[in-house]
Amino acid sequence: MSAAAAEESGAARPRIIYLHGFNSSPQSAKARQLGEVFARRGEPECYACPALPVLPDGAIAVAETEIPRARTQRAVVTLVGSSLGGFYATWLAERHDCHAVLINPAITPHAGLRAYLGPQRNLHTGEAYTLTEQHLAQRQRLFVPVLTPSRYLLLVETGDEVLDYQAAVARYAGARQVVVQGATRPSGVSSRRCLASSRSPAARREIARRGRAHARCGVARGL
Repeated sequence: MSAAAAEESGAARPRIIYLHGFNSSPQSAKARQLGEVFARRGEPECYACPALPVLPDGAIAVAETEIPRARTQRAVVTLVGSSLGGFYATWLAERHDCHAVLINPAITPHAGLRAYLGPQRNLHTGEAYTLTEQHLAQRQRLFVPVLTPSRYLLLVETGDEVLDYQAAVARYAGARQVVVQGATRPSGVSSRRCLASSRSPAARREIARRGRAHARCGVARGL
């Protein structure tokens, strides 16, 4: 059912909230490509991609404004998080009872990003800032020790040069998982291939099943 048909029938509508990764922005290739899909479908209102501040607490605050906004419009929220955005999506999914699609998610960025302390620059906006211990401490507070596997669809590549796919597979054990062989992260193709893998019949069926189930629950709760 399209968003327009859902609105006309009074059914819950989907809302995809995309959370970009470290030093990225809504201008990233993946964010733009996903937005273009909804634009071509004539459903741009079903997609949101906020610009996340570099401080984790600020990033969460910005993302959290999107969820109640969608729910006041009777939309059913699904988060899509890439890399660091996948880490944020995990915290948000558990906090706000959402489903999430995670693309090569960061597992412990409070540890993994320690090697990058110091001057940083956003790859798209050119914004310069300093990555500090404060950033790491805020991310550590966002780590969720116990997950609900049924919330997640995990998309990873075996040869990711930055993030260990095996750590993600173990972390999201019990979740629906799509593991793609190989990786080309430096050119940005890696996550696009993971997104493309979700077009497989099995992945499409799983996404559709979760969307329908979550929509029914959302309507029942009046979200």
